[in-house]
Amino acid sequence: MATSLYDMSVPTFLQTVSAVGGFLDRAAIYCAETGSDPDGFLDARLIDDMAPFHFHVECVAHHSVPALEAMRDGVFAPPALRGPIPFADLRAMIAEAEAALKVFTPEEVNGWSGRELDLQIGPRRLAFTSETFLLSFSLPNFHFHAVTAYDILRMRGVPIGKRDYEGELRTRQVRPAKVESEGT
Repeated sequence: MATSLYDMSVPTFLQTVSAVGGFLDRAAIYCAETGSDPDGFLDARLIDDMAPFHFHVECVAHHSVPALEAMRDGVFAPPALRGPIPFADLRAMIAEAEAALKVFTPEEVNGWSGRELDLQIGPRRLAFTSETFLLSFSLPNFHFHAVTAYDILRMRGVPIGKRDYEGELRTRQVRPAKVESEGT
């Protein structure tokens, strides 16, 4: 069975966006239990020269729905980053991304297969197809920002683990083992 553009993109984005929403929820619970302010995470960084937490959460949203829109429209133009916004707004942004991802249909996304897509980064123009954009630019950036947001929360004491990051795995149905009857 071939993997379609839809299969590579929408369910993959949904799995991780939902997981990010889940670990943001866990961070809010942690803050409520410890009496800390979740906005204290906004400027947290893994190391000084890396972007802060709020940036990574915004980028998770920007490399999901806008990536699909780029495959449709032929140009990647994510919305401008909003900067340090309240933790509650980051949670809402991720919830909005999750809801928007659920609207895309396989027929719609698969119809964008092979389309040309341009990305302008400063003076450099990158020419992709939908598939090469997704696999070599958008998904690597998406996962980098998701795991970095996760790592910052872990570093700051939020009790989350690998399964929180993985989210809901897309497993196949397993049939019960065939039982041999005795005496045959």
